[in-house]
Amino acid sequence: MLNENIKMLRKSKGLSQEELAIKLNVVRQTVSKWEQGLSVPDAGMLISISEVFETPVSTLLGETLVETKTDDLRGISEKLEVINLQLARRKAGREKTIHWLFILLYTVTAVIFAVLTVLNSPYLLWDYSHPETTVIGVAFHAFEWLFVRVAPLVLIGSIVGVCLTRKKV
Repeated sequence: MLNENIKMLRKSKGLSQEELAIKLNVVRQTVSKWEQGLSVPDAGMLISISEVFETPVSTLLGETLVETKTDDLRGISEKLEVINLQLARRKAGREKTIHWLFILLYTVTAVIFAVLTVLNSPYLLWDYSHPETTVIGVAFHAFEWLFVRVAPLVLIGSIVGVCLTRKKV
């Protein structure tokens, strides 16, 4: 059956054995052996043949095509509906997660800002004659300096993010 299908498809595409052999990077005698049933192409070659003929491998192997019936279409549409519902749930879950991450970012930023305000730059009162307090003081000062400059942007960005990701009623 495979040999007949290869021959029939080759002729329907208007290809000679030589032209098909060139497209598949084999010699003409190989195509001839396939069509006579003296040899069989391997799995990789079957895929290449199906690509040249623009047909599924199952058709090459002799599977007949069955017309889709209304029941088949109904089953397919039900499966698509289930898939769409699953995708919608995932999207809603992702949006909710992102929304709460923006709220968390806003809260953490506000808390750190409040803590820094209450501490009132304690590193200014530290004894810098000790190496440990010097390193900690400089690191704390650098963190505070950077945080004070970045925090307003983070707060504005998180507020905008919360507004954009909130559930619209």
